[in-house]
Amino acid sequence: MRSTVVSVVQGRWAPRFDGIAQAFAANLAERGEVGASFALAVGGETVVDIWGGWRDGARSRPWRRDTVVNVWSSTKGVNATCFAMLVDRGLIAYDDPVARYWPEFGSAGKGEVTIAMLLSHQAGVSGFASPAQVEDLYGGERAAARLAAQAPLWSPGSGAGYHAISIGILSAALFTRITGRSLRDFIAEEIAGPHGLDLTLGLAATKADRAAEMLAPQAMGSAGLGALTPAQVAALANPSLDPHLPNTPAWRAAELSSANGFTNAAALAGLYARLLRSWPESGRLVSSRTIAEATRPRIEGVDLVLGLDARWAAGFLVNSDELYGPNPGAFGHSGWGGSFAFADPAADVAIAYTMNQMSEGLRGDPRAMALIAAAYAALG
Repeated sequence: MRSTVVSVVQGRWAPRFDGIAQAFAANLAERGEVGASFALAVGGETVVDIWGGWRDGARSRPWRRDTVVNVWSSTKGVNATCFAMLVDRGLIAYDDPVARYWPEFGSAGKGEVTIAMLLSHQAGVSGFASPAQVEDLYGGERAAARLAAQAPLWSPGSGAGYHAISIGILSAALFTRITGRSLRDFIAEEIAGPHGLDLTLGLAATKADRAAEMLAPQAMGSAGLGALTPAQVAALANPSLDPHLPNTPAWRAAELSSANGFTNAAALAGLYARLLRSWPESGRLVSSRTIAEATRPRIEGVDLVLGLDARWAAGFLVNSDELYGPNPGAFGHSGWGGSFAFADPAADVAIAYTMNQMSEGLRGDPRAMALIAAAYAALG
């Protein structure tokens, strides 16, 4: 490995991957990047681990190797991994009704909703149906009980509608009922700690100095959704989310496995590498058999909330339109503003990107696409 062929890029990469470093440098120089990290693992070995730019909008604090940043919905891939680990250990099955572990959730016509349906956004609980404030998102059990009591906004199983924040509230409540442990503790004790991955749900105040400042998109809008349906209002506008929320103590103290993971590209790529067959079985997070079940598309088509075609597995987004490279079996998740992480079993690679300057689009961020294209060009 070698370092700093491109002067603005910190880290290490083999000469074969110079094109990735060049694309990363171009993001900083030409595509509005402020600070970011990128990592690529091939065959279980990290071959690119780079970072650069600034942790803050004032460009006074350099992005460092140990910088972490809120990755919004890229956290959902971590959530999906946690549930896959429970399946792998025989504690649950994806076809189990949620109400088996959480009877109250089965009210108002949700009794047949399975864990897989919940994780693939088919439950019809895309958000609060009655007026809500940002503080309600931090409500833990209180918020979960409120969502569990709701009637679904569409017939469960008839379609998928992105549960943008609510899936984190519901997942946390369900996970605790199954295991007696919080998702935050499980991630710390079963994933981050044993595997040396710099990944937390929320962020402790003692680590605040390592966090990059989240910067709002240059333009804010409804991303072309037009007049919002009740399902879209619940997911996206009740309450509306301020892009700066991750900079606040309240957001960082919450347990939202849908949106408040703090990490960097090296850790996310490391997590997805541990889901691939090439990783030594003794250190793999989930067996190949279970990960195949976890990443099998459960529903496909136009998402009722996003208005975009999507292939939803049990918590993972499965590749379509080459969002995650050329291979249709790639799986992962992306976050509001541009972050992403995914594994591609066909190419035996794991790739991740985190940043603090958010973009406007729901998908196709030019910074992310440039890095993915450079990675696959190098892989041949």
